[in-house]
Amino acid sequence: MPPSATNAVFLVECLLLLVGLALLWRLGLSPLARQAPARLSAWEISLSDFFLFLWLIILGGLAAQFGLNVYQKFRPLDRTHLVIIGTGAFQGGLLLGMLVYRVAFTRPASRSPFVFSGAVGSGIATFLITLPVITAVSLVWQALLALVHIKVENQEAIDLLRFTDSDALRFLLLTVAIIVAPVTEELIFRAGIFRYARTRLPRWAALLLPAVLFATLHLNLGSFAPLIALAVVFSLAYERTGLIATTMVAHALFNLNASVLVLAGVNV
Repeated sequence: MPPSATNAVFLVECLLLLVGLALLWRLGLSPLARQAPARLSAWEISLSDFFLFLWLIILGGLAAQFGLNVYQKFRPLDRTHLVIIGTGAFQGGLLLGMLVYRVAFTRPASRSPFVFSGAVGSGIATFLITLPVITAVSLVWQALLALVHIKVENQEAIDLLRFTDSDALRFLLLTVAIIVAPVTEELIFRAGIFRYARTRLPRWAALLLPAVLFATLHLNLGSFAPLIALAVVFSLAYERTGLIATTMVAHALFNLNASVLVLAGVNV
């Protein structure tokens, strides 16, 4: 992008941060906000059913990777195609595992409906709140890593998005990041692990367990602490609204925002 476009994107990002700060106080930190009741119901399943849920998710991801490896033997892919297609296949396999669990192992009466009404507004608000939180955590985390002389590298997806010459690959990567990953990861980490843990573990553990797993899955030290903070905010938003679509929207907007910054040449 030309410098003028990069500066415009940076200015918009600063304005979003200011709006996010105001919403963080109004909806998260003010005395009135802290008294707001949680609307998320408990997930009444047994421990064995929960482990079945996790096992089917893992099995789906592994099956997708196996299928890609078989395909690779007949039609070898270069590194860029393999990473992007592999990421999409893995996410799709995880989603397939969840679908199998829902269809085959849950009773129709116990299946929670997917409610989208009201989720767009709360999702936008959640996204805006994450911006100042992630910015603050990122600054502290980067300073700590620099203090101990640990050099961090960008996530591979960021470099692929920034440097690939293929519009088709860039579109595929953006589709996975903005649509597929938010749906899959929110169903696993918020609607799955967090919802199960929040009524069975201490609150701090229920918030941190899925957050650490979520951050670890991204395999990047530089984004580890910021992603933990992001996941905690998403869990709190899910708990407050009771709508998993809220965090899906917020997650999609967060990834879209990060992608725009990358394409604009702004460091993220």
